Amino acid sequence: MQYKGITKNYQGKYITCYSALYETQNGFDKTYEMISRNPSVSSFEELHSGKADAVIMILHDDSGNKVLLNYEFRMAVGEWVYNFPAGLIDEGETANSAAERELREETGLHLNTISEIWQESYSAVGFSNEKGIVILGTASGKFRQSDSDMEEIHANWYTKAQVRDLLLRERFAARTQAYCSLWSKI
Repeated sequence: MQYKGITKNYQGKYITCYSALYETQNGFDKTYEMISRNPSVSSFEELHSGKADAVIMILHDDSGNKVLLNYEFRMAVGEWVYNFPAGLIDEGETANSAAERELREETGLHLNTISEIWQESYSAVGFSNEKGIVILGTASGKFRQSDSDMEEIHANWYTKAQVRDLLLRERFAARTQAYCSLWSKI
C-alpha cells in the first residue's frame, strides 16, 4: 500500500468525511471513504495517531452475576439496539472521568470500581478511525432517565440467562454482542 493523500469531503458537528487516496500492492489506485472525529486529518500518520475519542463501559453489579446494558434508539440504523454505556471523552477529561460522567448521564448509576482498562481499540475499523477505551468494573445505584434530550436510553441489569435470550431475538452493537455471548456462557 502506498498512501497518496487525503481529501476532506464534509465537515459535520461531530464527524468529518474524508476520501483517503492510495495505491494497492497490485498498482491500482483506490479511494477509501471514511469518517473521523478529527476535523483536520491531513497525513497518513494522523489516521492512526491522537487520543482516544470515546469510552465504553462493561459493568457488572457487585455480585458479578448481572451485566449493565443500555437499550437505546440509534438513528443510524433506525431501531432500538442493546449496547454498553458509552460516550465521547470531552476535552480535559480522562477515560475514567468520562466513564463516571457518561454512566451518570445515561443511567443515573455510580461507577464503583474499575478493574481493568483495555488498550485503545477502533470502534468501526471498516469506515472510521475513531478509537475507544474499554473500562471494566462495577456500578450501583438507582436507574433514572438519560440527562440528554438527544438520547433515548433504557438501562437495566441482565442475568446470563436473560442475556442468552436477548442474543437470540434482539439486535446488539457488535462489541456488546460478542462480549455478552462469551460472558453468558461462563
